[in-house]
Amino acid sequence: MVSSTGGRSGGHDDAALDEIDLAGELMIAATASSGDRLPTERIDEVLLDRTGPGRADREADG
Repeated sequence: MVSSTGGRSGGHDDAALDEIDLAGELMIAATASSGDRLPTERIDEVLLDRTGPGRADREADG
C-alpha cells in the first residue's frame, strides 16, 4: 500500500486508520448478528471494548 503522505505520520492518518478499524469491527459484529439490525447493546460492547492509542496512558494518569 502506498501512502499519499509521502512517509509522514500524522494525527489525521492515525485517526483515519482508527475509524477504518472500528468500522471493520462493527461490520464483523453485524455479520455475526442473527437479527436484521445490530442491537445497541452489541454496538456499545464493540465500541467500549476497543483500546485505542493513548487510552491506557489517559487511564494511568488518573
